[in-house]
Amino acid sequence: MSEAPHQNTDAGSGAPEASVGHGIAGRSLAAWALLLTVVAIGLVGDLISKSWAFKNVAGKPVTLVYEEVVGNPRYPLPFHEGVRALPADLLDFRLVLNHGAVFGVGQNRQRIFIGFTIIAAMVAVGFFARWTKANARLAHIAIGMILAGGLGNLYDRLTVGAVRDFLHMLPRWDLPWGWKWWNNPTNEVFPWIFNVADVLLLAGMALFMIYAYRRDHHEDSATNRGVDSTG
Repeated sequence: MSEAPHQNTDAGSGAPEASVGHGIAGRSLAAWALLLTVVAIGLVGDLISKSWAFKNVAGKPVTLVYEEVVGNPRYPLPFHEGVRALPADLLDFRLVLNHGAVFGVGQNRQRIFIGFTIIAAMVAVGFFARWTKANARLAHIAIGMILAGGLGNLYDRLTVGAVRDFLHMLPRWDLPWGWKWWNNPTNEVFPWIFNVADVLLLAGMALFMIYAYRRDHHEDSATNRGVDSTG
């Protein structure tokens, strides 16, 4: 009987909230809400930016027909000079259809990329739900960005037949001494053209690496404190 007031005091001190915060993300509505919000914002931003680019950058709207685009890396886009988006040749808008992965790797392997993206998305959701804590917001933002990027490019593969790219970073900047990249005939510093989905994928991976480093550092610090206290 004398322990009942003690239990009530603990409940009022925030213990339930702490246990919820350290539970798995799959059981947290707040964690799901954050993940889905990041996915929705990233996916909508990617698809809207692609749609805008293919309507405006070439000077006239570019209509893409799936049956004509899929499996055809030589599909002709209208000739256009591109649009200088930032000064000092930092960024241009120029339309490209990518039948490969990020940076044009693995051309004409559409089914492989579709299958890989679907499996990767399922793994990412499973990892979020079962292997991250409910309060691991940085991890959830990172996973949401990765999912948004993957789903944005998957949408293109399923509806357009190739991924729509339009961001060209550092155009007209050349490598010194005539150097060239091993898989590109030009000597531009950054010859690849990408999209918002690619940015989300890479930024999400970087954020997740930061999260993993911080988590490991925190766990190591906690272990060292435990060793010091027992020593």
